Amino acid sequence: MRPGEQVSPRWAQWRAELPIEVYERRFADMERRGVATHGEADLIESYRPATVLDAGCGTGRVAVELARRGIEVVGVDLDDEMLAAARAKAPGIEWHCADLAALDLGRVFDLVAMPGNVPLFCRPADRPQLVSGLARHVRPGGLLVAGFSLEPGGYSLGDYDASCEQAALVPVDRFATWERAPFAGGDYVVSVHRRPI
Repeated sequence: MRPGEQVSPRWAQWRAELPIEVYERRFADMERRGVATHGEADLIESYRPATVLDAGCGTGRVAVELARRGIEVVGVDLDDEMLAAARAKAPGIEWHCADLAALDLGRVFDLVAMPGNVPLFCRPADRPQLVSGLARHVRPGGLLVAGFSLEPGGYSLGDYDASCEQAALVPVDRFATWERAPFAGGDYVVSVHRRPI
């Protein structure tokens, strides 16, 4: 099995094109140059969650930063090699290797985050289950925050909103970037939905 193939064919292709060490080095180089690399964590923190589930956490870039800011965070990913890199960076964080579409951690969080194009990299048939599985982990009054590219023929905003509605989540905010630029129909979206109390 190719690295990442257990996640989806698209993820395996991405992994083949961008090895973990290259991915990690890219962000380290950006930080050394003074480029802001924590827009996801900034937006997540702005909602003042005490607990966060980082869904599709990869090598833990966002989860580690949230933990550094004093937020209790749990990371989940189906790519065990990416999780190994996350564990090596932050062994004190709780990491789980699991399929997000069937996830059951037995607890809820103030905020569940899906940065990093997670819906695009899961199998298309699993996308509604992905949203409903994560919605089960959002406490009443809590948030689901997802950022992903809007590609032609990909996961449409209408389909994502329909999945959220089916999971009893209501829209709260929508941005074009993690820095809260207004969304005006571009090719990237950050959507925030709430589970009503």
